[in-house]
Amino acid sequence: MDIAGLSMAMSSAKTNDAYGVAMLAKSLDQAETTGSQVVGMIDAAAMELSVNPHIGGNFDMTV
Repeated sequence: MDIAGLSMAMSSAKTNDAYGVAMLAKSLDQAETTGSQVVGMIDAAAMELSVNPHIGGNFDMTV
C-alpha cells in the first residue's frame, strides 16, 4: 500500500467535499435572496391595491 498515494487521494477527496459544501451554501444563499425578493414584490403589489383598490381588480376582454 502506497502511503503517499493514499494521502493524496484523501486530501483530494477532502478538497472536493469542501468545494461541494461551499457551492451548496452559495446556492442556498442565492435561493434565500430570491425568495425574499419575491416576497418583496408580493408586498409591493398588495400596497398598490391598498392605495388604488379599483385598479387591476378586473380584466374585461372582447374578441
